[in-house]
Amino acid sequence: MIRILGELSLYLALLFAFMQSVIPLWGCWKKNLYAVACARPAAIGQFVFVLLAYLLLTYAFITNDFSIGYVAANSHTALPFMYRATAVWGAHEGSILLWVLILAIWTIVTAKPKNFNPLVLSILGLISFCFLIFTLFTSNPFAAAQLGQIPQDLNPLLQDPGFVIHPPMLYMGYVGFSTAFAITIASLLQGTLDREWIHTAKNYALAAWCFLTFGIMLGSWWAYRVLGWGGFWFWDPVENASLLPWLAGTALIHVLLLVEKRGTAKAWAALLAIICFSLSLLGTFLVRSGVLISAHTFASDPSRGVFLLLLFAILLLGGLTIYLLRMPATNAKPIIFPLLSRETSLLINSALLMIAMSTILLGTLYPLIVDALHLGSVSVGAPYFNLVMLPILFITMIAMGAAALCQGQSKQEWWHIARKNLVISLVCATALIGFFTHTLDWLSIVSIALSFWIILSILPIVKLQPGMSIAHLGFAVLVIGIILSSTLNQEREVRMKPGLAERVGPYQFFFIDTAGVSGSNYRGIRAEFEVLKNTHHVTSLYPEKRIYTVRDMVMTKVDIHPGIFRDLYIALGEPLDHDFWSVRIYYKPFIRWIWFGGLLMMAGGILAIATKRKVGQKLA
Repeated sequence: MIRILGELSLYLALLFAFMQSVIPLWGCWKKNLYAVACARPAAIGQFVFVLLAYLLLTYAFITNDFSIGYVAANSHTALPFMYRATAVWGAHEGSILLWVLILAIWTIVTAKPKNFNPLVLSILGLISFCFLIFTLFTSNPFAAAQLGQIPQDLNPLLQDPGFVIHPPMLYMGYVGFSTAFAITIASLLQGTLDREWIHTAKNYALAAWCFLTFGIMLGSWWAYRVLGWGGFWFWDPVENASLLPWLAGTALIHVLLLVEKRGTAKAWAALLAIICFSLSLLGTFLVRSGVLISAHTFASDPSRGVFLLLLFAILLLGGLTIYLLRMPATNAKPIIFPLLSRETSLLINSALLMIAMSTILLGTLYPLIVDALHLGSVSVGAPYFNLVMLPILFITMIAMGAAALCQGQSKQEWWHIARKNLVISLVCATALIGFFTHTLDWLSIVSIALSFWIILSILPIVKLQPGMSIAHLGFAVLVIGIILSSTLNQEREVRMKPGLAERVGPYQFFFIDTAGVSGSNYRGIRAEFEVLKNTHHVTSLYPEKRIYTVRDMVMTKVDIHPGIFRDLYIALGEPLDHDFWSVRIYYKPFIRWIWFGGLLMMAGGILAIATKRKVGQKLA
């Protein structure tokens, strides 16, 4: 019954999405107010039935309804309740349904009477219609289980609290950029890239950017805790897929600020809105098409990628066509700004962000293109990205600090303040790196100095622009966290058995004992380590080696003692002879600053949305 009701709900949602996309569009063309008025009821109807389908699938997981193939493939009676309730988005079909539900939520938000635009709802309805077609005919989560299909546990990699919140937050960011896209396309069609477009698109872009920032941060934290290698970013193609729209979205927000204050660069802002949503679709294609093999992607049917790639091409080409045809009618006369001005700095920052995005996009797609053309196999990994991104990062950080210093003063006054800040930043960075490492690594010094440069530059304008200032402060803190954790990180991979100890950093790790452990769907070995610092007890850590019995999959469950200034991290490896174990021990200073910086960036975005700015306020 659940399967039938679920499919019926999706078909009804498809019908309402069709009505939402076609009838208001026809009404705008024919100036039929009754047809235009159908937009909001159709959007509400689509939302109700998509939500019903999602709740029915969730209920099927909770009640172990293994007559549904998707439930049988991703759940088991032994699976803990929390993961049964969230296993809906644990694989391809359910994640696409979550994508559609979040799009329906964003659609309802844009349907508020205050800023209601039937064309916007029509465009969002068209996107929903396409994804519902994809869901029903290639990725139906309510398809019947195969005869004799044995229930399987949820992928053990996903049985972690991070999984409960990471995908929804990431999708809220991905899908949220569809609103800025729809608002921009509707404004282009109406020939009105006016103040209402600027204000509305900026707020939706900021909201989506905040969610995406939070989602990426959660994904980094999840990988750090679950994958057992102690890292926060691997330049994995699927990780890059989320970074691409984030960079484009950051550039979009900067340009929309310029448009809002000076009424120029509308063409650049509209193009960025199209690119940003297209990159969100590209990220969905990369993650859910099966073309990539990654710890972060769980699709296995590349044929589905054809539909996603076709949808990506249609929406991108359609958006660009409308842009090229309608932009000349709405574009404002360009304005020339002084070099040392906030306006010029916003344009430079947006260009640098798009250069960074293009660099990552090339490195991510190039191996796929080479493989598709049967030209061999190419691997592009962390060395490439670190090498090419470092100079772009440095230039961007210089521009960020320089932009904050532009307060309408003369060139001489600007240079006096900039020179003072640079000297202070270099001295502090050199002292900090020298104190912690007893060496003078120039890359670390430059990175920390530029972070201090940003912080010193934004301090005088925190009260004027609190949202932007906190977001930039968060970025500086994030860079400091990356540099210090990478520079000061110490790790050991050792053979240990109970009774032995290993020193890592200022801490001693004593291997106390091992004991059996079991859960509802796993069994394993738990090791106990006592951590001392200068003979004082700090904590006890309990890493585990688990076997998830249903999938017969071995997993490492790390244990971490977190702190503001350092993490102690232990992963239990493979058992060796004579009671020895392979053990990985990490001492990771300042790694929490990375995620704290991400939280500050998100907080800055939220504050920017909440801050009421007066029309005509000077660009500070």
